[in-house]
Amino acid sequence: MPTLLAQPAPLDGLENPEAAVRIAAERPEDAAAVDALVDRAFGPGRYAKVSERLREGNRLRRDLSFCAFGAGALVGTVRQWPILVGEARGLFLGPIAVEAGWRKHGVGGRLVERCRDAAAAAGEAFILLVGDPPLFGPHGFEPAPKGALAMPRPVNPARLLVCSLRQGGADGLSGVVQAPRD
Repeated sequence: MPTLLAQPAPLDGLENPEAAVRIAAERPEDAAAVDALVDRAFGPGRYAKVSERLREGNRLRRDLSFCAFGAGALVGTVRQWPILVGEARGLFLGPIAVEAGWRKHGVGGRLVERCRDAAAAAGEAFILLVGDPPLFGPHGFEPAPKGALAMPRPVNPARLLVCSLRQGGADGLSGVVQAPRD
């Protein structure tokens, strides 16, 4: 059954908001609802962001991308994409979006944790993202090595974060960040 495109009611007044959310792997039939949610969250300006350069022409790792469902509709999404940093293979996390009425209830954090855990279980070495350290730090993300990574466009280095998924998984990261050539 396809995911509904309608915006769900906000969580206000629910006794246990976390219990109202179910997280599942993204399915092909979720794509339209995911795109609509990301458009609502970021607007057309998202296409100008450096993160979009890493997604263009890249292949979505649907097996490592997740949707949050509540009140019968999609309320959150997070996607991951394969990347190369120099010759090191890893993942790029984003976009992550949560419906306005469902924010501040831990949905985004749960999505990030599910991505991180699934990527580690799949044997991935690291996840890179562009985001706010206070939001992603509690989920294992730290500032990327200063000056070691070259993004497709300039990015605030304080917002370039990495999470090592295994011992030494992000050690020595250096080079151009790009979509894999294969």
